[in-house]
Amino acid sequence: MKKFFTKKIASRLVFAATVLMSCAAWSGVAVVVHPGNANSMSEDDISRVFLGKKKSFPDGSEAIPVDQADGSANRSAFVSTVLKKNDQQIKAYWAQLLFTGKGTPPKEVGASADVKKLIAQNPSLIGYIDTADVDASVKVVFQF
Repeated sequence: MKKFFTKKIASRLVFAATVLMSCAAWSGVAVVVHPGNANSMSEDDISRVFLGKKKSFPDGSEAIPVDQADGSANRSAFVSTVLKKNDQQIKAYWAQLLFTGKGTPPKEVGASADVKKLIAQNPSLIGYIDTADVDASVKVVFQF
């Protein structure tokens, strides 16, 4: 009987350690723009740009959203936290807009490094990357 409880406790400790290490490894997501972009943006502004409801930054300049690849952890976190939808809901949202001709989804460009490289070269772009990848080539406008 004592052996059973020891194994049970050991398995729970391993599970808890795995969960804690997973949380520590995930650093967060930052919404970024070109460093020369003087705009600050609210979470609502960002959501409206990524849902195709707004086409410009607060100063009136063009805002072009870029997504990470479908299925990436950063994209799922962004969709649930900022867009307040799950992956299936966002696919259905864009499918309906495409079908009715009322909008097109943001371009998918790959992982954080790809998004950062594009945004560093184009002041009109807005995207999201892992906070661990943030450097002087981009400016953070929102973080979670």
